[in-house]
Amino acid sequence: MANVAVVGSQWGDEGKGKVVDWLSERADVVVRFQGGHNAGHTLVINGVTYKLSLLPSGVVRGKLSIIGNGVVIDPWALLKEIESIREKGVDITPETLKIAENAALILPLHGHLDRAREEASGAGKIGTTGRGIGPAYEDKVGRRAIRICDLADEGVMEMKLERMLAHHNALLRGLGAPEADGEEIMRSLKEIAPKILPFADVVWKRLEEVRRDNKRILFEGAQGAMLDVDHGTYPFVTSSNTVSGAAASGSGVGPGQVGYVLGITKAYTTRVGSGPFPTELHDEVGRGLGERGHEFGTVTGRARRCGWFDAVLVRQTVKVGGIQGIALTKLDVLDGMDELKICTGYRCGDKVYDHLPASMAAQAAIEPIYESMEGWKESTRGARSWVDLPATAIKYIRRVEELIEAPVALLSTSPEREDTILVHDPFAN
Repeated sequence: MANVAVVGSQWGDEGKGKVVDWLSERADVVVRFQGGHNAGHTLVINGVTYKLSLLPSGVVRGKLSIIGNGVVIDPWALLKEIESIREKGVDITPETLKIAENAALILPLHGHLDRAREEASGAGKIGTTGRGIGPAYEDKVGRRAIRICDLADEGVMEMKLERMLAHHNALLRGLGAPEADGEEIMRSLKEIAPKILPFADVVWKRLEEVRRDNKRILFEGAQGAMLDVDHGTYPFVTSSNTVSGAAASGSGVGPGQVGYVLGITKAYTTRVGSGPFPTELHDEVGRGLGERGHEFGTVTGRARRCGWFDAVLVRQTVKVGGIQGIALTKLDVLDGMDELKICTGYRCGDKVYDHLPASMAAQAAIEPIYESMEGWKESTRGARSWVDLPATAIKYIRRVEELIEAPVALLSTSPEREDTILVHDPFAN
């Protein structure tokens, strides 16, 4: 049976939650494989809105949901999220939710350090959510992290916490910030351990059993390819690999099991936080996109920066991420516009780029090269068939396909899951 990996092809916030929910009906298992509770997915099901940060979207459909080893987990945030979903009538148990025993934890000191460093950066702020994601990944790579399995061993927790504090408290002192209290952290860990450990599982083994049973897996990515720590607009990126290759390493399966890669792609472009944004609009058009698209972060509530569709950027993420087809979302936000623009290249002085250069200076200096297209007056909201779309909207979609060199597999025309035009079923591969 085919598996599918869903990843963002821009700077996140492309509408992955709705598409993952739509696809989860065809899947048996849904796996989160990277990121932390800085990511946000919004699902609208039968008029009820669910806002998820750590939980895989499959939980609201009763699917076996797995948080992989590539995710960094704030256990307090996770329990709060589980409780909020339970209050909406969705029961989450150790039978329906599994957490990789080798996943690293986010502790309160990570958020404390994250915010202290960002504050000290002044004008050089990256735009982090301040939730400790970066420092937690640093501890993982630095081999200091406390992992899910360590919650069962107080001796190991104390040893790792001592090493962690020696590192982080030195940084906090240097920043003039209060040091972390090891005794308080240890008390909190002992208290939460019995609430988290029932969900712990040998996830790589569980997924091997799923494979042998010929079941379908949906790998759910967070953020977007341009926030990838290697391939994104560094240093204005997240601290994990967000491209499809991380689906394998972040869940414990071989790369051949990832299957079809679907890139979620907004019909225009948005970004939250600092960093380069070649097609950003600072005028009434940009503000209009934000208002019609309700462009506010699920997790932070911050207003998103808005701009024209950047075909150069998406074509690059298609290549880097092995994207085989895209799910084009929020087409209806473009309804009623007289003229639409698509970025087809970048200019920096006398040089023209057909890709986003890696240099920080070049990214800040490039200017978009646009081509213009006729807009449409008719509404596309709620369309469920190509025949419901204006001819000019179809022309826009076809031009996007040509420029990014990938086909549209799904077209989303509203937040409701049924308002989706299926062109090609990713699970059919």
